[in-house]
Amino acid sequence: MLEIDGSYGEGGGQILRNAVAFSVLTNKPIKVTNIRQKRSNPGIKAQHYIALKSISDIFNADVQGLEIGSAELVFKPGKIKPGVYKFDVGTAGSITLVFQAIILACIDTKEQITISLYGGTDVKSSPSWDYFENIYIPLIKKLNVTVFPQLLNRGYYPRGGGEATITVNPYEKLKPLKLSDEEDFTQLEGNINISNLGDNISTRIKHTIIKNLLKNNFKVSISVDKTPSFSSGVGATLWAKSKKTILGSSVIGEKSMSSEELGQSVVVNLLKDIQSGATIDVHAFDQILPFMILAKKNGKSICRISKLSNHASTSMWLAKKFFDIDFKIIQSEDNIIIEIF
Repeated sequence: MLEIDGSYGEGGGQILRNAVAFSVLTNKPIKVTNIRQKRSNPGIKAQHYIALKSISDIFNADVQGLEIGSAELVFKPGKIKPGVYKFDVGTAGSITLVFQAIILACIDTKEQITISLYGGTDVKSSPSWDYFENIYIPLIKKLNVTVFPQLLNRGYYPRGGGEATITVNPYEKLKPLKLSDEEDFTQLEGNINISNLGDNISTRIKHTIIKNLLKNNFKVSISVDKTPSFSSGVGATLWAKSKKTILGSSVIGEKSMSSEELGQSVVVNLLKDIQSGATIDVHAFDQILPFMILAKKNGKSICRISKLSNHASTSMWLAKKFFDIDFKIIQSEDNIIIEIF
C-alpha cells in the first residue's frame, strides 16, 4: 500500500483529492496520513468528504477513515460503475472542486457518467463556476477530455443552494499539451455574477474592469448574470483567448472589498499572466497539471506559467509517487517553462 504524507508541501485538500484520483487511475491502494495538518481546521472537511464519497461510490471502493475531521484515510479502488449520480456538498462547500476531483478520477470511463452536485458554485479558495466553465473545461478539452457542464442555480457562502451537473464522456487517448510559444491574447471576455445585491454594485465592477483594461489597450465584452440565491454574493471572472489557449482570472467578493477593488483585482491578476508571456495561468496550471501528467505516455507536454505555485510543486511531488515521470523547470526572463516527460 502506498503511504502519502498529507502535510507535505502546501498540505491542503488537493493532495487528498489528487491522491484518490491517482489511486483509481493506477489501481494502487493508498493510505493518506496527516490530512490538512497545516490548516487551522485540519482533517477532512465537507467538500473533501463529498469528493471522496462520490469517487468511492462511483468506483465501488473500500474506504476507511472517511468522515468529517478525520486525519487519516485508507482507500482501495474498485471498478468503475458508469451511470447517473447525485451528491450534496452541504451548505456552501465548493461544487467546482468536487467536480474537478471526479473528472480526474473518471477520465478512463468507457461509458458516459453524469453527476449532479448541490452546494456552493462561487465561493472563496476555489474556482468560480464561470472559471470552471470557461477556462478549466476548455483547457482539459485540449487534452481530449470532453465534459459538458450545466449550471442550474448559483450558491454562495454561507447557505449554498447551488446546483450544477456535468457529463463526462469517454475518450480515445489523452493528447499532450503543446504551448511552448508565447501567444497574442486579443479576445477578452468576462462575466459578473451577482445575487441579492443592488445593480449599482455590478455596474461599478463592470466600469472598473473596462476602464482598467482600456488603459492597457484591451477591449472586453462583459455580461452580468443576476440570479436569486439563498445567500447574497458577487464575483467576477475574466478570460483571454489566443489561437491556442486561454488565460483566466476570478475574484469572489467579500464584505470588506469595494466594487472598485474587486474589479481592479480581477484585471490585475489577468494582466500579470498576459504580460508575463504565460500560456496557462497559475491557477489553471495547478488544476490541469494532473491531466498533463497522465498524457505523458502519448508525448511531452510543455507550457509557460508566470510562477510556480506551492500547489503545483506539491502535485509534482505526489505524481512521482504514482508515475514514472519527470519535470524540467526552466526560468526564462519573464516566465517559467515547464516540460513534462
